[in-house]
Amino acid sequence: FDPEEIGFVVKETVPMPASGDYQDLPLWRGLTIAAVREIRRNYSQDIIIPMTLVHPDYLTEILDGVRRIDDQLLHIFLTLNEDLLRHRIANQTMHPDPNRNAEIREWRLANVARCLAARERLPCTTRVLDSGAHTSDELAAMVLDGIDGRT
Repeated sequence: FDPEEIGFVVKETVPMPASGDYQDLPLWRGLTIAAVREIRRNYSQDIIIPMTLVHPDYLTEILDGVRRIDDQLLHIFLTLNEDLLRHRIANQTMHPDPNRNAEIREWRLANVARCLAARERLPCTTRVLDSGAHTSDELAAMVLDGIDGRT
């Protein structure tokens, strides 16, 4: 489940805050938690939610909201060095529309430092994985092992 998709809908539905970041909208945070609740209510599989939450209060709000739905939460943070992250963003296709893809890329590149700095404010229970030191298959296996063992 990708909360960024909710962000795209919210951006088209309500006025954006001055920051331009839909995470600053209580609507986005509430809809994200509500979506997790509905997924959990209707499906029994584990839910993997790829999202960087850089504002500490929003991270707490989302994690607490998800824990109220499922207390078996495993929070994982993927990190890597800034140059490699910028390279990956520059070469990644996030949307089939080239204009939308360029907009997403520009926003992501402008927020790299802020997202990497989020690591310094993570809860102590967060499992940090270096995505620059592992292949995507290795990372997926580590995430799945963590889910299986909730470690």
